[in-house]
Amino acid sequence: MKKINVQTDRRDEMIDVTHEVHQYVRETGIQNGTVIVYCPHTTAGITINENADPDVKRDMLRRLDEVFPWEHPKDRHMEGNTAAHMKASYTGASQHVPIDHGDLVLGTWQGIYFCEFDGPRHRHFYVQVSSNK
Repeated sequence: MKKINVQTDRRDEMIDVTHEVHQYVRETGIQNGTVIVYCPHTTAGITINENADPDVKRDMLRRLDEVFPWEHPKDRHMEGNTAAHMKASYTGASQHVPIDHGDLVLGTWQGIYFCEFDGPRHRHFYVQVSSNK
């Protein structure tokens, strides 16, 4: 397993980590199996989505803000970041990606994203590779 550090720059941000995940898969030498990408933070998540058009990330973050506004009069959490917790639960803490011949099996336009919802912060995520053997 590998721990990968991430520095986020904004409150809400999607950082493409596909390259880092793929690089670790190559380092392991595993040709066929599965990689798990896991986020141990309650106000950040991991998702897979389009990585070709940057407007998709902007639109997704805007829409998440519409669904989970940062300030809500009925929120009781002392830290005031209930929206970040909601967004993290919505995106999820992990993703599984198949590995075939040493490559991530992703769609043409797909990338793996670390999703920050309570930044900027020093964060990390874990990558674990399992072989089919």
